Amino acid sequence: MEIFIKQLQGITFAAKGNSNHWIMMDGPEEFAGSEAASRPMELMLMSLGGCTAADVASILQKKRVKLSGFEVKVTGERAKEHPQVFTKIHIEYIFYGENISQKDVERAIELSQTKYCSASAMLRQVAELTYSYRIESPVLVPQNEQRV
Repeated sequence: MEIFIKQLQGITFAAKGNSNHWIMMDGPEEFAGSEAASRPMELMLMSLGGCTAADVASILQKKRVKLSGFEVKVTGERAKEHPQVFTKIHIEYIFYGENISQKDVERAIELSQTKYCSASAMLRQVAELTYSYRIESPVLVPQNEQRV
């Protein structure tokens, strides 16, 4: 894997990996940023959430679990002193649908956390990593609204 990062201005950067998709990274104005994109540490939590979400969604799909929606919320606490690494990270999985088996959900999360998610395995080396889940009724979104 190889990543290319190009400075645009101050600490505003564009980055591209092997997938050939560009993303932006930025910081606060007080450090020569433009406030125009996510911060690198935010992207780290997004990567963790995306990694485990993809695992769980794939496992549940293979188990033929019907979801009407699926969300992941990741929260992180950082050390007060530099280099301000993450010290605690919590992942909350939220499943929407009818007749979703707790056993299937728990197994999918367990497999992601113990076998498949490389981001979890890596971050677990430096931070306390915990998770929880909820199963909710299906979300009804009016046709003129989108859930983000």
